[in-house]
Amino acid sequence: MNQANLIILVLFYSRHGATRKLAELIAQGVESVPGCDARLRTVPAVSTVTEATEPDVPADGAPYVELDDLTECAGLAVGSPTRFGNMAAAMKYFWDGTAAQWLSGALAGKPACVFTSTGSLHGGQESTLLSMMIPLFHHGLMVLGLPYTNPELMTTSSGGTPYGASHWSGLDGKKTITEDEKRLAIALGRRLAETAVKLRAVA
Repeated sequence: MNQANLIILVLFYSRHGATRKLAELIAQGVESVPGCDARLRTVPAVSTVTEATEPDVPADGAPYVELDDLTECAGLAVGSPTRFGNMAAAMKYFWDGTAAQWLSGALAGKPACVFTSTGSLHGGQESTLLSMMIPLFHHGLMVLGLPYTNPELMTTSSGGTPYGASHWSGLDGKKTITEDEKRLAIALGRRLAETAVKLRAVA
């Protein structure tokens, strides 16, 4: 990785792989922008059983996020599956532990976006995206959506919203990402990276 490149953090939680696939598409969009590198990170699962623990290193996939990733990034994409119209507890738990970064303003002025996947078509995609925006606003991030200049927003029959990329994964989590969902996720990553580049140019 070129150290001069901007780091765009793609932070996600995924139980069955659908949100992870969206994260990879967003990372693809990020890396289509010259001078930008995507950094994929995840968060450990949480449990109502207090004795339950996750290993220090995930068995596969992206490494766990560290708070330094927030400081080092020039932009941030946050993704979670829907849990009753809200972000998953694992993602909320991570943000609950970022008070020091909030106090220091480590994220203030950086661009950000959100993405999600749901088991049912009307299972709370937009409310989940909005719920993930709340801590980002508190951190002073500049939250981006998807403009209607992306024609797929008018043609999609599955996921994809002006609030962020989304995917309808089905009750079994096995629905493949549609072409519209794919294009919108890549477009969101590209828009995030392009905004980070523009902000660096005026800093």
